[in-house]
Amino acid sequence: MYDDMNDRLSYEEKKELPDSVFGLPERREYPMPDAAHVRAAEAYFRYCPEALKPRLAHAILARAREFGVDVESPTVKAYAAE
Repeated sequence: MYDDMNDRLSYEEKKELPDSVFGLPERREYPMPDAAHVRAAEAYFRYCPEALKPRLAHAILARAREFGVDVESPTVKAYAAE
């Protein structure tokens, strides 16, 4: 099962996660099972394909609210406003 002391997910751990914790569930990318991974998704946001950025930005903000994470990236906020 997922070990929250380590912020890296193994392939097996990632495979066990439900689609609902992914920023892009149809691609199973940007897993956000906890606050550390919400921050990681924010940090890796720039690598997301342009067409998917608004959807990922909304997902990051939603998961951030769940975990009490302050999203600092003005870029993520700007895409979420689209």
